[in-house]
Amino acid sequence: MRSSRAAVGLLLKAVSNKNNACYPFYRTHTRYLALLLLHSSSSSSISNGGFLVSKRGFCGYAAEQFSDDEYECDFEGQKASSSVANIDEWKWKMSLLLRSEKDQEIVSRDKRDRRDYEQISNLAKRMGLYCEIYGKVVVASKIPLPNYRPDLDDKRPQREVVIPLGLQRRVEGLLQEHLDRVRLNSGKFTDNRGDSEHLDQLENAIPDENADSLLDGSVMEKVLQRRSLRMRNMQRAWQESPEGKKMLDFRKSLPAFKENERLLQAIAQNQVIVISGETGCGKTTQLPQYILESEIESGRGAFCSIICTQPRRISAMAVAERVSAERGEPLGETVGYKVRLEGMKGKNTHLLFCTSGILLRRLLSDRNLNGITHVFVDEIHERGMNEDFLLIVLKDLLPRRRDLRLVLMSATLNAELFSNYFGGAPTIHIPDALNKSSFESYSPRARDSLSCWTPDCIGFNLIEAVLCHICRKERPGAVLVFMTGWEDISCLRDQLKAHPLLGDPNRVLLITCHGSMATSEQKLIFGRPPPNVRKVVLATNMAEASITINDVVFVVDCGKAKETSYDALNNTPCLLPSWISQASARQRRGRAGRVQPGECFHLYPRCVYHAFAEYQLPELLRTPLNSLCLQIKSLQVPSIGEFLSAALQPPEPLAVQNAIGFLTSIGALDDNENLTSLGKYLSILPVDPKLGKMLIMGAVFHCFDPVLTIVSGLSVRDPFLLPQDKKDLAGTAKSRFSAKDYSDHMALVRAYEGWKDAEREGSAYEYCWRNFLSAQTLQAIHSLRKQFNYILRDAGLVDADASINNKLSHNQSLVRAIICSGLFPGIASVVHRETSMSFKTMDDGQVLLYANSVNARYQTIPYPWLVFGEKVKVNTVFIRDSTGVSDSILILFGGSLNHGVQAGHLRMLEGYIDFFMDPSLVDCYLKLKEELNELIQKKLQDPSLDIHKEGKYLMLAVQELVSGDQCEGRFVFGRDSKRPKESGDNSRFTKDGTNPKSLLQTLLMRAGHSPPKYKTKHLKSNEFRALVEFKGMQFVGKPKKNKQLAERDAAIEALAWLTHTSDNSRDEENNSPPDVTDNMLKLLGKRRRSKRQSG
Repeated sequence: MRSSRAAVGLLLKAVSNKNNACYPFYRTHTRYLALLLLHSSSSSSISNGGFLVSKRGFCGYAAEQFSDDEYECDFEGQKASSSVANIDEWKWKMSLLLRSEKDQEIVSRDKRDRRDYEQISNLAKRMGLYCEIYGKVVVASKIPLPNYRPDLDDKRPQREVVIPLGLQRRVEGLLQEHLDRVRLNSGKFTDNRGDSEHLDQLENAIPDENADSLLDGSVMEKVLQRRSLRMRNMQRAWQESPEGKKMLDFRKSLPAFKENERLLQAIAQNQVIVISGETGCGKTTQLPQYILESEIESGRGAFCSIICTQPRRISAMAVAERVSAERGEPLGETVGYKVRLEGMKGKNTHLLFCTSGILLRRLLSDRNLNGITHVFVDEIHERGMNEDFLLIVLKDLLPRRRDLRLVLMSATLNAELFSNYFGGAPTIHIPDALNKSSFESYSPRARDSLSCWTPDCIGFNLIEAVLCHICRKERPGAVLVFMTGWEDISCLRDQLKAHPLLGDPNRVLLITCHGSMATSEQKLIFGRPPPNVRKVVLATNMAEASITINDVVFVVDCGKAKETSYDALNNTPCLLPSWISQASARQRRGRAGRVQPGECFHLYPRCVYHAFAEYQLPELLRTPLNSLCLQIKSLQVPSIGEFLSAALQPPEPLAVQNAIGFLTSIGALDDNENLTSLGKYLSILPVDPKLGKMLIMGAVFHCFDPVLTIVSGLSVRDPFLLPQDKKDLAGTAKSRFSAKDYSDHMALVRAYEGWKDAEREGSAYEYCWRNFLSAQTLQAIHSLRKQFNYILRDAGLVDADASINNKLSHNQSLVRAIICSGLFPGIASVVHRETSMSFKTMDDGQVLLYANSVNARYQTIPYPWLVFGEKVKVNTVFIRDSTGVSDSILILFGGSLNHGVQAGHLRMLEGYIDFFMDPSLVDCYLKLKEELNELIQKKLQDPSLDIHKEGKYLMLAVQELVSGDQCEGRFVFGRDSKRPKESGDNSRFTKDGTNPKSLLQTLLMRAGHSPPKYKTKHLKSNEFRALVEFKGMQFVGKPKKNKQLAERDAAIEALAWLTHTSDNSRDEENNSPPDVTDNMLKLLGKRRRSKRQSG
């Protein structure tokens, strides 16, 4: 305390030595400098020269009323302070910040600090603090700082909302009619008992896996024994057949066969076992079979039920097909598969291959996995989000199911990590495959190519040269090329097709494989090519694991994969090509030589390989957790954070909080972190929560068909192709579908509907070719539409009559509103400048539109807001697939609203967005939104409720408002919407015709000071803002229509400060110095009294 006061004393001395010069460091925008000099260091906030030390929070806005962004003071005639002195002062400030327990950061708008920012940043780093510059604001903080701070942005969205008065009156009339009818029928919706029963049935709507469970226990036992005997006879018959013996000989050649007895014994003796083995050892296809065969041979086959999870759909299907073939059975009998939205299994299926998500969905309703005897989790080394989630749930389940056996399988040697997680579970390693992949030394041509190699891009020419070498000089065999994503696959495919050798279909068969392709197209990679034709497969990293393409001999590895990373601090996902791990490189190498010796061409130097991370970062640590947290709550877990803290490697707490905040903002969770009615429906939809909400709202509002297309399209890749050499033509083709409605989503709807029409006419191929559309993606959208429709119909939200579901599909404004309800809080403001537009979001500040967005081609957008579903950070943040919406749509279908500090003021997104409007319009919006939300909740609780009948006039009011809003409002900036005005009536300075400028000058002249100086700034909003300066202090007024009014308002602000008195009820024991304005008033009062006495 003494040292702090001593420092203040030194500062006071320095101020006095300046002889009241207007030194930049000592100028202040408000009266906080005086408070700093007079108050002790125990003050909760410290301001100096534009500084503000404050607690971190959105409303902890830097306490100043004037922004350097709008007005620059002229200090040319003043002496500039040195950087050394400025850095010394910052060092003192930061020391105070570090010692303070309640203060979190320093905020400064001083121009000197922007000049010295680099030195200040280095100083902060040395002192263990974080420092960022936001425009013209410098911040030093104890906690990490994001890339953008909306609370320090003077240009954050502030919108004056205006609608035609006639429209407002019509909406108010319809709303009043609805309220009157609700009062008359107040008891109509009181009984919701059937609603909760429906939701309970919905939550537990997983069909019984075994219909025989309804029989008496003893009878069931006899039935299963007879079935087991029949299974044993069938198995022995197959093994003794010529085909069975031949297949058995092949299985015996796999390394896993040598460990057969050891594996079975370990699984029988331990509840959890971890098995590692390199690619090709047979662990995926053989180990589950060993268990099944052992149980069948012992006469317990019908009592055995095995689930084996795979990370990808194609893996589950391919492995199931292979295992059923090895058993001599058709797929769907003893061995089956189940993936999202499709499957093949029967009542006698005892070995089921499925994706991890399918098992998780079963766990939602059958938390004990009743009837399941063994669970295999394959490819756990990939550390997918579902796999890590599954491990948490299974670890919790094992104590309740002592008879359940859990087998974890990994293709890498990091088994100890998983063994320790399960309390030291035993590990078994299976040796390598018999056929090795060789590494060849670089040829002279390869050395030439490597001399031009750049690590930042994929070398298409190098890949082409390698493929030419293989096709011309190497032995027969298929080639598997690992690429980063669909765009690179498409570009490389187009380049290869133009090659005289590689593009010749009589010599080379080009096949692509990507996760978003239809299953039937993915399976083409397993087919055999015609004689004397070499198969070349272009695939992503989905082909790394659990997929055996038997004829692959050569692998070409570019060394990269598109990987999502998540920046929790900035709440922004990044999807960029990045280097793979060493484990992934080994996996890719292992794809060659499954049947015969193979070769792998790694298109990167060995030194780069050694620089790779040993293992890939777990998906749980690098992706948003929105969907995962929703699934966790479906397990009726009390706390999401506590549940995820039990993960193998828990995610960052901020990432968990971001996900919970998002689910709360869309209405899936309440404030107590419990699932809402909407959340329960979202948990049964295998889609991102925001898209699931859009789908449900489309069903509720009877505009289902277009929304169904949009959600299906956003669940797969973009159907609009963008060839590198025809970008302009492709962009023009997409723009034709937009019809100038400023919506990528509506363009998607029109493209799909056009494709359906063309398909009926038999011209679908020409239609896709002409409009740069992917037929594969459109077919995938068509399949997803069917499945989502089935799920919602089963849930009771969609009627069997399509005409009922689409009564309002023609109302484009309502469809926009549904899109907004799903994509919120993905909202960007659209502010027009003289020759351009700027887009701004809450998390990122300024953003750009993706190049292939229809909105990127317009010079102006008549809508003030864009809603978007995805943003990606490359060098800057880009938003894609956006739709323009009006103020009324955002207010009604966006997030929750709060009252501002003034009449006619609403706030959204924690105060980031301000709406200003007539107070009567505020009442209309709030009441309409309240009634609409209540009606939607009733519909979700009772799907049989027809809201268009029960809330007829309310729905008409909503349609009227969203269709009639012509976006006549405007953006304004600089409005003081964060804190109420100081108590005190400033009108006393203007009553009786008093001129505040004259009054201010009189007060200062009587006190012996110079007259005040005024400076005025013409704002971009075509308003004026004035600054008044005296004694080194500056006061700023609010924007006004002309210069005279602006200067009057600045004078009023100065007078309000001069005549302010502290509270009379101040605690007498408070030893803090009195307010400096009390002393000034006393001084002025004494002068007046002395003049009267002399008179």
